[in-house]
Amino acid sequence: MIRCPITYESCENRYSKRGLKFFSPNLKDLRDFPYTPKEQIQMASKFAAKLSIQGIQPKLSLKLNTGKQVLEIVAKGGKFILKPPHQVYEEVPENEDVTMRLAAAINIEVPFHGMIYNIDGSLSYFIERFDRLPKGQKLGVEDFSQLLGFSRETKYEASMEKIIPVIEKHCTFPALEKIRLFRRVIFNFLIGNEDMHLKNYTLIRRDDKVELSPAYDFLNTTILLKATEEIALPIRGKKNRLTKEDLVNYFGSERLQLSDAVLKKELQAFEAVYARWIELLDRSFLSPKMRQAYKDLLQERFSRLK
Repeated sequence: MIRCPITYESCENRYSKRGLKFFSPNLKDLRDFPYTPKEQIQMASKFAAKLSIQGIQPKLSLKLNTGKQVLEIVAKGGKFILKPPHQVYEEVPENEDVTMRLAAAINIEVPFHGMIYNIDGSLSYFIERFDRLPKGQKLGVEDFSQLLGFSRETKYEASMEKIIPVIEKHCTFPALEKIRLFRRVIFNFLIGNEDMHLKNYTLIRRDDKVELSPAYDFLNTTILLKATEEIALPIRGKKNRLTKEDLVNYFGSERLQLSDAVLKKELQAFEAVYARWIELLDRSFLSPKMRQAYKDLLQERFSRLK
């Protein structure tokens, strides 16, 4: 059975018609990306000084050439970010793609994303830039490292508590954004993302509102790195052995000042989506071994919130 790496649905060719239409209604097919992962990493290094894409993981900026039915590398004006397979860690594109789908299932806003086939048959992960309008105009975005005066080198030295005053000061509707922040914190705890540092939280100005940007860089880093910590920015001074008391009673109720009704609703939503998450993992492009490791972690983390 052939499955589309953009929609996960069965298809006759590399991609489903629905998957291609997410790129463009005029796209009838998509050629394999004409570079191997090794070549992509080499080119990412070459373009690093020219691209406005932050982060340590190799990335390329792409635009769609509908006429040639191919994604092309560009130095500026790209609509998509491409992440090749990691040279050390296994199944990173597959991991990030399904994790972003889990986020969407729990109503965390995520950009259009998926995977594309490379010339050697491997998969690279892509995500649409959320800081660009259809005609290329830039939207105002600032990550919490900038807003709090931290640097790339010190982005792990803050705490989740320090994020709250930034939301209260800058967001148009801080009460709503606090709920969204709580949802992301619970999500990243459950799926084992212990790398949500300050630069992975961003505010965006759109439609005359300042709010949390769409989510990005969501991965289950625990099964990738066999990490011993559970969170990048500590809560209550803790980075591991987090409990419901820490995450819900302390951070959600005491620090974010969310009502008991809101907290109960959020936790019930996570319980309700669990079966859907398992279904998505079963349909993902992860290997059976990685799928099982992901499911085992979810089961253990969910048990701590009950």
